[in-house]
Amino acid sequence: MNNDLSIVHLILNASPFVQAIFAILVLASISSWAVIFEKSRLLKQAMKSASEFEASFWSGGDLNNLYRDLARKEATPHGMAGIFEAGFREFGRLKQESGLSAEQLLEGSRRAMRVSQLREMDRLENNLAFLATVSNTSPYVGLFGTVVGIINSFNAIGAVQSATIAMVAPGISDALVATAAGLIAAIPAGIAFNRYADKVSRLEVRYDTFSEELSAIFQRNAARRDSTIGDAPAPARSRAAQLASRELGRVQE
Repeated sequence: MNNDLSIVHLILNASPFVQAIFAILVLASISSWAVIFEKSRLLKQAMKSASEFEASFWSGGDLNNLYRDLARKEATPHGMAGIFEAGFREFGRLKQESGLSAEQLLEGSRRAMRVSQLREMDRLENNLAFLATVSNTSPYVGLFGTVVGIINSFNAIGAVQSATIAMVAPGISDALVATAAGLIAAIPAGIAFNRYADKVSRLEVRYDTFSEELSAIFQRNAARRDSTIGDAPAPARSRAAQLASRELGRVQE
């Protein structure tokens, strides 16, 4: 490429307004890439933690030990572990209170799990809106700089008797650099937003499913506590659910 039309040359010789637009777009691009890398790390960690906790939860181990291990950690558990810890703690606390029905026990534990899940979703969705904003607005910001640059070029052309392609090309080229910068900032942000929004949605479905499974275990345990009927045949359920329900019956505050 001719040195007179190189990207750096065009930026350095552009009007101050176009240079300001270009600087804004570069800053937006750098910020979006920082968010992209951080969000990639966070979501990978969240998905890995969810898989590991599910394997531990349904392994048939003592749920009291699992809860105590989580409670002993200095850091607040996140994701599926946080949902379990909040629901298990609330169910154990309410179970020690007299006069509460099975529905009240279930509702209290569900509310605690829901609050924990909402906090986790807020953490995972943080800065996704920024990526969407960069993706949607950067092309228009770049186009605005291009329009202003072209207007300035035509004003300069109007001041001379005649104009040639050699005279017009540099001014038009430097204006189009702003459009290119807008696209460079917008495309990665748009791809990352769609990808990460899908991952967050998938994690939310996994959290909802786990909350319902844990609520079912709480419900069976609470109903068994309040039941005054003799040993009636229990409905068929998976071995993992039976183990979890059995361990849950020994919840200690």
